[in-house]
Amino acid sequence: MPAIFEKIDKIKPAYDMAYKVVLFICKLLLVIDIAITCYTVVGRYIPFIPGAAWSEEVILTCMSYMAVLSAALAIRRKAHIRMTAFDTYLPPVLIKILDVLADIGVLVLAFVMIVIGWQYASTIGARGSYVSMPWLSRFWMYFPIPVAGVAMVIFEIESLYNNIKAFWVKEDKK
Repeated sequence: MPAIFEKIDKIKPAYDMAYKVVLFICKLLLVIDIAITCYTVVGRYIPFIPGAAWSEEVILTCMSYMAVLSAALAIRRKAHIRMTAFDTYLPPVLIKILDVLADIGVLVLAFVMIVIGWQYASTIGARGSYVSMPWLSRFWMYFPIPVAGVAMVIFEIESLYNNIKAFWVKEDKK
């Protein structure tokens, strides 16, 4: 059975690249958020810098992208809050089974985020516009949900694979 895992493990660099891309997007959004926030604050106190009425909505939109994308990143690092209080009392096989069930649950949630998030973005979002930027569709405010769903599917498939692999392959403890 480990031979199949060796073949599948060869796509790990693709997951590494996806992680780096999503992380880069989060970092870029953070820089944009900080820059716009600084511009807005400075604009309040320095008379020759014009105020930016659009800044609050753009900052909130960038923050919503960062929040959901960073949550997807946490899947890969296993950094989400987990109930581990009983892990010392449960058999290791049961813990592995529960990890697989949790992965399946999160994968279902990711698909729901893609489908329902896209419906919201393309219907409710497409009908409205930002208050301070009437030319910009609110689609972009709802779009982070399906985007994060796609990222969650990618990272959750890897997590599910690793948890299934743990049944057959013993990890070396360093």
